[in-house]
Amino acid sequence: MSAAPLVLVDGSSYLFRAYHALPPLNNSKGQATGAIKGVINMMRRLRKDYPHSTLVVIFDAKGKTFRDDIYKEYKAHRPPMPDDLRSQIEPIHNIIRAMGLPLICQEGVEADDVIGTLARIATEQQRDVVISTGDKDMAQLVNQHVTLVNTMTDTTMDVEGVKEKFGIPPELIIDFLALMGDKVDNIPGVPGVGEKTALGLLQGLGSIKDIYNRLDEVAGLNFRGAKTMAQKLAENRESADLSYLLATIKCDVELGFVLEDLHNTPADNATLSEYFVDLEFKAWVSDLANAKTTEPNNLHAESAPSQLDATAQDAAKADITLDYQTILDEASFNQWLAKLKAAPLFAFDTETTSLDYMNAQIVGVSFACEPGIAAYVPLAHDYLGAPAQLDRNWVLAQLKPLLEDPNTPIVGQNLKYDANVLSNHGIELRAIKFDTMLESYVLNSLGRHDMDTLALAHLGHTTISFEDIAGKGAKQLTFNQIELDKAAPYAAEDADITLRLHLALWQQLQNQPSLLNVFNSIELPLVKVLHSIERNGVLLNAEVLNQHSQELTKRLDELEKEAFVLAGKEFNLASPKQLGQIFFEELGLPILKKTKGGVPSTAEEVLQELALDYPLPKLILEHRGLAKLKSTYTDKLPLMIAPSTGRVHTSYHQAVTATGRLSSNNPNLQNIPIKNSEGRRIRQAFIAPKGYKIVAADYSQIELRIMAHLSGDKTLLAAFNEGKDVHSATAAEVFGVALDQVKPEQRRSAKAINFGLIYGMSAFGLAKQLHIGRAQAQQYIDLYFERYPGVKKYMDNTRIDAADKGYVETLAGRRLYLPEINDRNGLRRQAAERTAINAPMQGTAADIIKLAMISVYEWLNKTQQPARMIMQVHDELVFEVKEDHVEQFTREVCKIMGAAMTLDVPLLVEAGVGNNWDEAH
Repeated sequence: MSAAPLVLVDGSSYLFRAYHALPPLNNSKGQATGAIKGVINMMRRLRKDYPHSTLVVIFDAKGKTFRDDIYKEYKAHRPPMPDDLRSQIEPIHNIIRAMGLPLICQEGVEADDVIGTLARIATEQQRDVVISTGDKDMAQLVNQHVTLVNTMTDTTMDVEGVKEKFGIPPELIIDFLALMGDKVDNIPGVPGVGEKTALGLLQGLGSIKDIYNRLDEVAGLNFRGAKTMAQKLAENRESADLSYLLATIKCDVELGFVLEDLHNTPADNATLSEYFVDLEFKAWVSDLANAKTTEPNNLHAESAPSQLDATAQDAAKADITLDYQTILDEASFNQWLAKLKAAPLFAFDTETTSLDYMNAQIVGVSFACEPGIAAYVPLAHDYLGAPAQLDRNWVLAQLKPLLEDPNTPIVGQNLKYDANVLSNHGIELRAIKFDTMLESYVLNSLGRHDMDTLALAHLGHTTISFEDIAGKGAKQLTFNQIELDKAAPYAAEDADITLRLHLALWQQLQNQPSLLNVFNSIELPLVKVLHSIERNGVLLNAEVLNQHSQELTKRLDELEKEAFVLAGKEFNLASPKQLGQIFFEELGLPILKKTKGGVPSTAEEVLQELALDYPLPKLILEHRGLAKLKSTYTDKLPLMIAPSTGRVHTSYHQAVTATGRLSSNNPNLQNIPIKNSEGRRIRQAFIAPKGYKIVAADYSQIELRIMAHLSGDKTLLAAFNEGKDVHSATAAEVFGVALDQVKPEQRRSAKAINFGLIYGMSAFGLAKQLHIGRAQAQQYIDLYFERYPGVKKYMDNTRIDAADKGYVETLAGRRLYLPEINDRNGLRRQAAERTAINAPMQGTAADIIKLAMISVYEWLNKTQQPARMIMQVHDELVFEVKEDHVEQFTREVCKIMGAAMTLDVPLLVEAGVGNNWDEAH
């Protein structure tokens, strides 16, 4: 048996990959832990994959390297390392050392150079080496003894693998990098040479040295631009040579030790336990407590997420034996169907022709009943040479009773999409019991909740990406065009990973009763409601939008001409560079802010401030606003009308915002302006069908009412309970006047104070909004807190509580984590404190509207109302209601919405009626 290979780990590559791949994680003290967890998880995986190997971890050292001396612009464009990543480096280093692994940081060179040197020495000793990295530059080190491994994609690359991936052998990789350059590292390369050109040159003539010796042959090569390339190469010889030098991994670093000095030692369990306890890696602490020996291999097996039972731990293992089957005959399908019917739980997923749920058709279905065992049933792959597949209608008919039975125990990832697609085939998915996307979202709303991210974070598993099998860009294949040998493992994995994720996440939810309640009573029941709203769609009058679009075009032309007059010349209104030149160089406007590059800023907030005193910025703002309205809504909405229904069908997203609010896209209904006439005109295009009216029911001042409840402030509670206008009541308190003597400008100021404070507005922000001095704004705030001491006490207590726990909660128990609540950076900490104050209000408002939607939906179905819910926007629900039922419907729906949650103040719901959305609200 050959000796185990030496494993060299590119720690710096791991560090950044883990940081960007995983959702932000923090312990209760606010310490960022996501990169730590990701890096150490990968180290544990490597220890398990190479149990008999010496594993050495190499990181970049602090400070400059010899490449900076050669070329001052080397890596100059890279942004500074984020503070929350920097803070994780020392713990990572400490844990790696405690794991018994050698860790190397060599000053003056990069980690790549140390790895290259060690790989060269090992090769000279005829010793095999595995380099674990995601860095393409390392391909230059591959030889008969050196192989690359990418743990993120579970791929290896030997000499033949390099040729297959890059189209050239390892010995030409440096030349390849030098010709193309590298924007990330700021290696200049040769201008005009991209990947295809570089390959054409290298495959046609050989190395850079050969190319420059044979420049007269370049014009005859078969790539675009070959005829003029020789001149470009000749003019940029110096740049090519510099780039070659910068791209070359140094393989003769003076290390100060010999290869034989590197070996793994037994892990220091006691120290590891201290680190894991401090970082709150509970599952790893449990692993250590259960370990029977101190041998390193016992300490680095893949662990499941925290607090999992044995079944879930088994499910979370990334190395379980996989059995993925492709079902092409009725007998095999019937066997699986029997399994599904008998299973206590199974995962289900669809593969489709499109992400547009209204037009998507099913290409295949997959399921899994136990971890590692899954099946894919292809139904409509139609590429040339595709094998015979089961009849789609027959398969769906067999599955229909199971999927439409509400007692079927099914789990999926974003099942709302599958429900929509199944609706296209006449199946109503009632069997929605669990959804891994929503389970993850309820556990921690921050970060991403797609399957790829969750699999890496919770299972330590890198999934097959869609781009891996379909390609990317304009030439990306749709699923029906993908060959079965690629499509089947991808689809089966989707079902398998969904099941394994659920087993991991569900145990965590069960250990958090308040979060489990949020999932069971809010998020999961909402899926069917949103599915219904999406299917209903909304009716649009395309003529109204087309007319509006023409008028906007005319107005934009007028604004452009006015801008040219004010500027004294024609220019591109959308160009920040030209705007900056006109504003600050030619017109001499004050520079209020600069970009990171030191250029005067023309960002939105800068223009808003300049617009208070200068006409051109004001005009530019108006132009930008109207141009956005035109491109986003008046031009685009008519094109989004579905031919099959004559309606627009938005997509609602439950797992996007941190606070629990819904978002929507295609189109984004949340951002249609309501405060200006142009925005309201867009709402006029959302119309009721003949014989119906639009009813819009909206919560009034809901976040202020929640503030009154949370703070328990007696004065604020009294104002709401006595039915007073709260802004006038606040004005009376702050300005010391009788309620009936409050002036309109005082009420406007009070309104700004009321809403500003619940969003954490400072005296500076209030002064800016009210156009008053900062001292006067501070006086208003002091008076407010003097009159509403309960609010002040709530805010102070919330800051303290959030800093202690690391999160805040809504009244329903939804949790929002605050990664920067204890940050050493004052600005970040203050921003987190503002979020801590506002999030319980905004999150509770989100919970209330969701609970209202569920109650209204159930009432609509139970009583068979001649109405349907067609939109949810912020605190508003919009319906189509038959004309002769409007009055009764409106009365009842306001009652149901008002009872969605019991507070110490009434939930006031106001409803409007009209022929279009603008008339109704």
